[in-house]
Amino acid sequence: MSDRRPLVAGNWKMHKTGAEATEYAAALLAELGDGPVEAEVAVCPPFTALQPAAAAFAGSQVAVLAQAVHEADAGAHTGEISAGMIAATGAAGTLVGHSERRAAGETDAQVAVRVRAAIDAGLSVILCVGESLDQREAGETEAWLTAQLRAALTPFEGVHEERLSIAYEPIWAIGTGRTATPQIAQETVAHVRAVSAGLIDGERVRILYGGSVKPDNASELMGQKDIDGVLVGGASLDAASFAAIVRAA
Repeated sequence: MSDRRPLVAGNWKMHKTGAEATEYAAALLAELGDGPVEAEVAVCPPFTALQPAAAAFAGSQVAVLAQAVHEADAGAHTGEISAGMIAATGAAGTLVGHSERRAAGETDAQVAVRVRAAIDAGLSVILCVGESLDQREAGETEAWLTAQLRAALTPFEGVHEERLSIAYEPIWAIGTGRTATPQIAQETVAHVRAVSAGLIDGERVRILYGGSVKPDNASELMGQKDIDGVLVGGASLDAASFAAIVRAA
């Protein structure tokens, strides 16, 4: 087992108001208790709930991350949020390149500059990569992931890898109830680590698995050699369920 500290992050997607985020924080902190937590823990609320969530989790073992970021500091970008705006809410970082954002039009080039903009602003980043079912069945998984990683990480000369994590999320397993077997997850994450090692310090960076993670499969997934945590979707919306996944780490 590596000495990389596990990271368990919950992506709320388009769920929870600010008031609901505050209620959730109280419930999750009660579930986790006062003792030290082995894993690093983060939640990713929608933009409107970032500040209430950051305030509710302040001083706790739970970090708050945004779900997306724009590369510009300011400007005519209706509906977008800059890294500085995210930091001003009290949030500590952001997801970049989630498959649902990519499906909505976010390109590899945009992912690359957004990762760097967030890092340069002092935020932590979870970079998301993953393949579709058609790509996996066509045997294109490794080539697809390699291209995504090279596009996002090539500009990373001298960057602070300690603030970067990578989440491998097979698109075919997100919200479908289908989960990659632990063996498939390990094999693919090992490829992600090998490609990353050619671009950054691949042994330092944490690589997470994301895709229908639940309390009953989290432990086996995180028990794999190269899997350093999980990016949780639907199961993170319930505090008790998410706490069970944290304890599995």
